[in-house]
Amino acid sequence: MVNDVFIHESSYVDEGVTLGKGTKVWHFCHIQTGATLGENCSLGQNVNIGPGVKIGNGVRIQNNVSVYEGVEIEDDVFLGPSCVFTNVLMPRLDRPSHGKYERTLVREGASLGANCTIVCGHTIGRHALVGAGAVVTKDVPDYAIVAGVPAKIIGKVEE
Repeated sequence: MVNDVFIHESSYVDEGVTLGKGTKVWHFCHIQTGATLGENCSLGQNVNIGPGVKIGNGVRIQNNVSVYEGVEIEDDVFLGPSCVFTNVLMPRLDRPSHGKYERTLVREGASLGANCTIVCGHTIGRHALVGAGAVVTKDVPDYAIVAGVPAKIIGKVEE
């Protein structure tokens, strides 16, 4: 452990990465160049953080999650096991989109359930809850609970 940061020996942290105090990186993770993680974050097994990604303080990312370039995660967010982010709306091999990524923002205190999919270009609001397996195809308001395919508002979280 260096500077109160734990990085498991099976993980890779590229040059130019910033890890905040108290952050833990578990087995088989890869954090790519230019990524920034705040303090007291936890990355479960097999997490990939793309180049230049910004992650706030107190973020917990469960196993098998990839946070791709174009995605930003604010403070105190929970990303459930195997949740999926996209960063290109219409991927085509014959039309490279490198560097032309849609922005996705996950606001403070949001929780994303296991195996949900967040289609790029949308914002998940503050303290919103995304149900397991949901497919988010539009913005989720603050404090909303969404579930289903496509995700629809089914309730509201109380402050």
